[in-house]
Amino acid sequence: MSLPAGPAIVAHNLRKVYGSKAAVDGLNLTVPRGCFFGFLGPNGAGKSTTIRMLTGLIPPTSGSMEILGMAMPDDALAIKRRIGLVPDESLLFDRLTGAEYLEFIGRMYGLPRRQARERGASLLRLFELDESSRKLIAEYSKGMRKRLAMAAALIHRPDLFLMDEPFEGVDAVGARLMKEILLDLVRQGATIFLTSHVLEVVERLCDRVAIIHEGKIVREGPMEELRSGSETLEDVFVKVVGAERAFERLEWL
Repeated sequence: MSLPAGPAIVAHNLRKVYGSKAAVDGLNLTVPRGCFFGFLGPNGAGKSTTIRMLTGLIPPTSGSMEILGMAMPDDALAIKRRIGLVPDESLLFDRLTGAEYLEFIGRMYGLPRRQARERGASLLRLFELDESSRKLIAEYSKGMRKRLAMAAALIHRPDLFLMDEPFEGVDAVGARLMKEILLDLVRQGATIFLTSHVLEVVERLCDRVAIIHEGKIVREGPMEELRSGSETLEDVFVKVVGAERAFERLEWL
């Protein structure tokens, strides 16, 4: 994968307002190329809204974004050709087989039919879905659907991956496989922008982290700088989002 100069993502004073509430409120963010970037926050903090803006699915209320050196939304089509997306909900075509779905996605990205089929078959083997390639996606488990969604995000060899809770509902074996694939992609020069509620996974995979709370970045930096002493990423996260409180025991429980 080519690795031009400049960050993979730059967001400046990004805002998204619904009614009177700002889901994302003045977000400033820079994601270097070739890094594994963790984007964390409690439920409703603005993570998914940020990813939807970065991918052009929803427009920002104000602010600016550059993806891979191109302006969003001005260069939206060129940007979408070079990114891979794994959304928080695997919105797949249930009446297609896994093989048919990957071929369809490959064709959508302009791959010749034969190349789309060959890459689809290779990805099904890589994600250990080849034995289910002729099953309808409606018969897939949640973990299998997540793996298929990740395979679809890879078929056009993008430079940037945006992944919203990619490990949710995936068993330990499937998650281990997905992590190894992602780490290998980063070694090859890709950039991965990941949200996850499983902080141990983020701590193990990511080299840089940002924490968003109530639509604003409250902490950002390299993983080793965020933690001090024996602190875990969970300790840092709970502290900066103000979620520390005394445990209240129920007498009847």
